[in-house]
Amino acid sequence: MSGTVLVIGSGGREHALGWKLSQSPRVSKVYHAPGNGGTSENVAIKHNDVDGLVRFAKKIGKDCLAVVGPEESLSLGVVDAFSKEGLRIFGPIKKAAMLEASKVFAKEFMKSANIPTAAFATFSDADKAKDYIKRQDRPLVVKADGLAAGKGVIVCDSAAQALDAVGKIMVGKEFGQAGASVVVEERLSGEEASFIALCDGRTIMPLASSQDHKRIFDGDRGPNTGGMGAYSPAPVVDSDLHDKIVKRVMQPVLRKMQERGTPFVGFLYAGIMVDEKTGEPSVLEFNARMGDPECQPIMMRMKSDLYEYMQAAIDGRLDSMPPIEWHDQTAVCVVMASRGYPGSYKKGEVIEGLDSDFGPGTMVFHAGTARDAQGRVVTAGGRVLGVTALGADARHAIDSAYSAVRKIRWGENGHYYRTDIARRAIR
Repeated sequence: MSGTVLVIGSGGREHALGWKLSQSPRVSKVYHAPGNGGTSENVAIKHNDVDGLVRFAKKIGKDCLAVVGPEESLSLGVVDAFSKEGLRIFGPIKKAAMLEASKVFAKEFMKSANIPTAAFATFSDADKAKDYIKRQDRPLVVKADGLAAGKGVIVCDSAAQALDAVGKIMVGKEFGQAGASVVVEERLSGEEASFIALCDGRTIMPLASSQDHKRIFDGDRGPNTGGMGAYSPAPVVDSDLHDKIVKRVMQPVLRKMQERGTPFVGFLYAGIMVDEKTGEPSVLEFNARMGDPECQPIMMRMKSDLYEYMQAAIDGRLDSMPPIEWHDQTAVCVVMASRGYPGSYKKGEVIEGLDSDFGPGTMVFHAGTARDAQGRVVTAGGRVLGVTALGADARHAIDSAYSAVRKIRWGENGHYYRTDIARRAIR
């Protein structure tokens, strides 16, 4: 039986998910709502228009599988709305998606489930948060409680920076209502990794390991972004660490969610810090959806049929599925961003070079793009493209990705990208 897929969202993650799902022999058509300049079969429904998405899925019919990309859709209860109408959708219900929608909820949840994470305190009063910071003698991280498009986390080198962060988030309302409360936590050191799994409420099906690069500048400097690049696999996640993360982090999440009557179905993402001295994992954050840009290299490496696994997760039968198969190559994704991101930047610039010969094993996933009146692809966001390449090893994948990046441009010096994505994998 063939089915139709509706991918909700407009970023690089959604382009990559749609690209992968379209390869399934059981998928006849993939719609994107609203999609971007690189996706086809776009539907003019925004990712946060829950009623519009439900109406469209009902029009497609019972063979439609909806796949949720963005965290905002989940926090608005899109899964609950689809399920109420008997429609199939892959993602967690609103109460389970709180793991990402609220940093305060996530930290309290980890404490209750005994999941390793940094020492923390939560505040809804700016003065109390500042008093707490003044009493600390260790580096801190300040996090806006709500969703802030990956930018609501401020890593501080000093108490002055932490006090300034509270001022920006809680007083200056830099992230709007997302900053009504904050988490102030100990700043952990070590190497980061992204651990993502498919979940059906009871069973975890781990995906290939990956590593994201969140800071805007080379050498992990500058402000946090939604992610400037990623690669898979991440050498830091060896089999021993993999088992520790499954046992100490992922399984306790599923158990605790079940206990609370809010089983977690969908992509569960744990941002892990691996302690530089002990090698032990701690959770920096949870996401209730696939990572972006981790999705792009993971999808490039996945051999198995993603559609089959999503259907199995919805039906609660992941335990009957074989382990996912992977290409043994390395995949590297380099994000090409609009100059000025994560601050202000120009939109509407025509992108040139997209029709270049990039060679085999290279995909250009669109994120912040659109089509103008002439049908040309133009910039429409901060993170514009995710140039992703497979290689025999990290070095070859890096070379292929950057070779493709150099063939693409827009505006007068309009684009920016990091030049050190996945270098750590070589070291």
